[in-house]
Amino acid sequence: MDSTRTLPRRFPLWQKLIVLLLALLAALVIAILFFPWDVLREPVNRYVSEKTGRKFEITRRLDVDLGWRRATVKFDGIEFANPSWARDPYLVKAERAEFDIRLWPLVSRRIEIPRLVLASPTVGLQMEADGRRTWAFGKDTSDAGTAPTIGTIEVDGGAIDFLAKHLGVDIHADVSYDTARGALPVHYRIKGRYKGQPLTAQGRTGNVMQINAAGAPPFPLEIDAAAGQTKLKAGGTVGSLADLDGIDAKFDIRGQTLGALFPLLGIALPQTSPYAVRGNLSKRGSLWEAKALQGKLGLSDIAGDMRFDQATQVPYLAGELRSKVMDMDDLGPLIGLPPTARTAATVEGVAPPPTVTQVKRPGGKVLPTAPLDFERLRAMNADVKYMAERIRNVRDVPLDSGSVQVKLKDGVLTLDPLLLGVAGGKLGGAIRIDGSKNPADIRAALDVRAMQLARLFPKLETTGNSLGRLDGRINLSGSGSTVANWLGGASGDVAVLAGRGQFGNLLPVFATLVGGDILKFLLRGDRDVELRCAAVAFDVNKGLATGRTLMVDTTNALFTATGQANFATEGLDFVVHQEPKSKSLLSIRTPLVVSGSFGDPKGGLQVGPLAGRGLAALALGAVNPLLALAATIETGPGEDSDCKAVLAQANKPTAGAAANGAARAKGAKQQP
Repeated sequence: MDSTRTLPRRFPLWQKLIVLLLALLAALVIAILFFPWDVLREPVNRYVSEKTGRKFEITRRLDVDLGWRRATVKFDGIEFANPSWARDPYLVKAERAEFDIRLWPLVSRRIEIPRLVLASPTVGLQMEADGRRTWAFGKDTSDAGTAPTIGTIEVDGGAIDFLAKHLGVDIHADVSYDTARGALPVHYRIKGRYKGQPLTAQGRTGNVMQINAAGAPPFPLEIDAAAGQTKLKAGGTVGSLADLDGIDAKFDIRGQTLGALFPLLGIALPQTSPYAVRGNLSKRGSLWEAKALQGKLGLSDIAGDMRFDQATQVPYLAGELRSKVMDMDDLGPLIGLPPTARTAATVEGVAPPPTVTQVKRPGGKVLPTAPLDFERLRAMNADVKYMAERIRNVRDVPLDSGSVQVKLKDGVLTLDPLLLGVAGGKLGGAIRIDGSKNPADIRAALDVRAMQLARLFPKLETTGNSLGRLDGRINLSGSGSTVANWLGGASGDVAVLAGRGQFGNLLPVFATLVGGDILKFLLRGDRDVELRCAAVAFDVNKGLATGRTLMVDTTNALFTATGQANFATEGLDFVVHQEPKSKSLLSIRTPLVVSGSFGDPKGGLQVGPLAGRGLAALALGAVNPLLALAATIETGPGEDSDCKAVLAQANKPTAGAAANGAARAKGAKQQP
């Protein structure tokens, strides 16, 4: 035997094991690649149905493409039923469905679907007040952990229904796909109800909708919607539909009143005239921002920037708004008055509010009775500044400009500082409404500084007469749910004071009914009468304003008055006494009576003194007609008042309810 012949080489055991393992792995890969996945269709149908408690069926074919990190699952026909309590029979029913699913999260029982493609789907989504949702998998459909995380969705048409009765939402959307539409191939139409109001909408989107796709480019979206009388047009991009994040869009919104946005968006804005506002809208996380706002509220222009932050438990609204010209009629809805005919039809495409034709209230009452909305006061916090460079259509009140800072915190609304330019002077102060109480605790502290009397009476100003300066204050506090019932129960102090000035003598001549002065006026023309001082001051006790000092002193006559104004009944009851300061012939001087209501005041002569003079003239005339003139001779008993003492008295409320109410009202300026 040849000892040099070589023996067969033997491989080590570990090498044999590696070869065997590779062979098995190759066989497994081949088996997976060529595995007839459709044989698992029925087992999968049974398994999903059992685990979710509702029928699941792949109607025609199942196929799977496996990868290391994810699998692509393809269904040829799918029907997935809704829970028995849902209105629509299917959560999803589609001709075809394809989705990617991440494999490793399945270990921790999390379902992550980065991509979902549906062909001609019908989708039935529903939420209940107790937390149940049709898209939550598992038998407990209120368990948020059983809902899948979906990245992007691609559709080529279909229909979607969404019902949430407790939110006032019931909408149906039809979706169609057409590649000829370019970058926005998906067209949708929506109809139904949103927050209890009829809703219609239509628009276009890209064919890949990002439900929750981190890092993916935002998808384009256009919408033209109407909810009730509120209309919205917007176009831009959205990063994530799941939480409406990454929004960048231009918008145009219009409607009958900004107050109607509260049930729709949860933003507690005041009642306004019809509006149309456009601007740029963005959302990052919990912060919404509306910048470069431009538009109008009724006949007033509006511009500025606003922010709405939902990060805290109570949302927070902040911003700065301004108007070049603010029309006085547009302030009416803020205190419960309907828009006037001038402002009601100013916005194209928005029907005038139905309250334009106001039914006249009985008894000539005019104080606003619209109730304060306490729910809105508690719905958010706010800090908004507003300034009007010019105010027009002020009729008998010569307002020049205005600004206010509106703060709302924990149901307490403050207007502080509130500043209005009036008649060349200023009306400034604060108003505080504590809406955390019902009825609300309302306090108003306003000061009048350097108003020009000539500006307050334009007819006198046009004659070239120069009137003096007017100062005063309003300090009222009380409880109420409307402007009317607040004033009807308020206590405090109201005072208006004026110093020296001049005005034509026609008004005081006729007010004193001095015939001789009338003859002199007719013969000699107008002449100046000096105003020495004037004071109109009221003590207000539970809505009853009693004259503390009611006096006007001129070189021609002294006027004093007594009486009351009742804010609860809106009734007037005053007697004005005139005391001419010079002798005159043909005087029929008698006290004047002011009665009626705020909305329908009535004036007249007090009958008793006038009748006495008339009877005296009649009796003397029977003896000798010339003696009848003796009964009309005015001996001029009027004397100059002590202006310093009168103004001092008028400037201090009477101790008691009036003083206490005024002190509480002044506290409005000290609140945060």
